[in-house]
Amino acid sequence: MARRRSRLQIYLDVLKVVASGVHKPTQIMYKCNLSWVPLKEILNSLVDRDLIRVREVGKRRVYEITEKGWNVIRYFDRAFKEMGKLIYVSAK
Repeated sequence: MARRRSRLQIYLDVLKVVASGVHKPTQIMYKCNLSWVPLKEILNSLVDRDLIRVREVGKRRVYEITEKGWNVIRYFDRAFKEMGKLIYVSAK
């Protein structure tokens, strides 16, 4: 049975999906395996923290990652990589 993702993992998943070029909310929802209400809260939270920005394209809303969002992704990727090394070394 798969473990549940932490809140941090879910937020990072959304950031990474937006960074990968998926901009429409419905596509983000499917890629991140989230329902609409939690995704909407997460997107609003990320916009409030300037990690992503929202643009109106016609009648549609699209999301784009900001430089601050890229910095967060890089920071946590490095941190998880280091933690993986620690866990691997301590398991020996």
